[in-house]
Amino acid sequence: MTTIFERDNGAENEYLGECEVSYKLDNKYCRDKKLKLPGVSEGELCRHYTQLADNTYGVNNGFYPLGSCTMKYNPKINEKVAALEGFSDIHPLQPKSTTSGAAEAINLLSKYLCEILGMDSVTLQPAAGAHGEFLGLLLMKAYHADRNDAKRNKIIVPDSAHGTNPASAVMTGFEIVNIPSAKDGMTDIDKLKEAVGEDTAGLMLTNPNTLGLFDKNILKITDIVHKAGGLTYCDGANQNAIMGVARPGDMGFDIVHVNLHKTFSTPHGGGGPGSGPVGCKSFLSKYLPEGECSIGRVKAFYGNFLVAVKALCYITSLGCDGLLSASQIAVLNANYVMSKLSGLFETVGDGYCMHEFVITLEKLKSETGINALSFAKALLDEGIHPPTMYFPLIVPEALMIEPTETESKKRLDDAIEIFKDLYNRAKAGEDMHNAPKRTYVSRVNEVAAARNPIVKA
Repeated sequence: MTTIFERDNGAENEYLGECEVSYKLDNKYCRDKKLKLPGVSEGELCRHYTQLADNTYGVNNGFYPLGSCTMKYNPKINEKVAALEGFSDIHPLQPKSTTSGAAEAINLLSKYLCEILGMDSVTLQPAAGAHGEFLGLLLMKAYHADRNDAKRNKIIVPDSAHGTNPASAVMTGFEIVNIPSAKDGMTDIDKLKEAVGEDTAGLMLTNPNTLGLFDKNILKITDIVHKAGGLTYCDGANQNAIMGVARPGDMGFDIVHVNLHKTFSTPHGGGGPGSGPVGCKSFLSKYLPEGECSIGRVKAFYGNFLVAVKALCYITSLGCDGLLSASQIAVLNANYVMSKLSGLFETVGDGYCMHEFVITLEKLKSETGINALSFAKALLDEGIHPPTMYFPLIVPEALMIEPTETESKKRLDDAIEIFKDLYNRAKAGEDMHNAPKRTYVSRVNEVAAARNPIVKA
């Protein structure tokens, strides 16, 4: 594929007039020479972006079962609503009297999220889930500091946690205490009791967890942490399985973030935009960015506002019954696929899963040499985006599969047959180490790419 610079034919557009806003920068910030930009005609520009789209795989192209990411179809009505002039053509510094509709949308979404999550207050500022984690941990730090409890400097994190959890804790100045999972994939209660103490600032937990399992001991877990004087944080990345069924606030969590770009169908991937609103109980509300004892802003103005508008559209379109149905179908789809694959693949955990499940290809690798990476690459040749690979880290040769509620039974059946066919082909001796072979980009040397990256044309 040619780059936009290779399409440069010296053309100039006449659509954009002189900018009405100007500002004289200090010369030290100015370029010494003119910026090199390609000059292309409208036709060539359209061809360029159309070709980029043709070479990109997304939920509009086919099955996208990326675990813990909820890559579900985004209703187009969300885009239409977000494109309304009253939302898309405003500026946060306008007089409040001219943006009352946008303010009402923010307040309404905040109210709905509080109800769905079982929280008392919410901020829409965080731009992603990890950003929400960061803010939630700052709330913990402010709470303990306000009580002159400086000794609380440790965050407990299960070994199956999302990788951003310990990273966020370190960024906010906490130390990490890692606890192992029990044999059933749940939090090890005995290990948790050993870990808590006077230095415990809080616990970060995903429920349902990254094995796709709902922790049946969740009330006992949050109670143990609270009795030790710590706070509890719910990583809300997996709310797609429980919205309308269970609420983090009712499980004993003090703080939670939720990914609008996962659970509430706003576009996901491609680097954003995302949104990770944080909710909290009333005793922590004053520390939110908008509170009287604010920890400070984490994002300009109101966060990624148009993402919030799309989420509000999704919630109001579905209503209470629709949100409940979405979760129920997500869980049903995951259990259907898991049950159909369990005859060949080894699944992790006992009984039913929630919105996702994990399989291990450890045995297949030992018998055939085909590991999770090669199997996932082979799925690309069959028109399926691979599941999440090698996560959670506690499962060898893991593939984490999340079908989502927006996939039909026929689509699931087709995917199930492809998984089974690839498994049987691997067992029959087919070499998948060079897969994929029919995609726009074939198998790349990942080691070479990591050591010698080409980051510019």
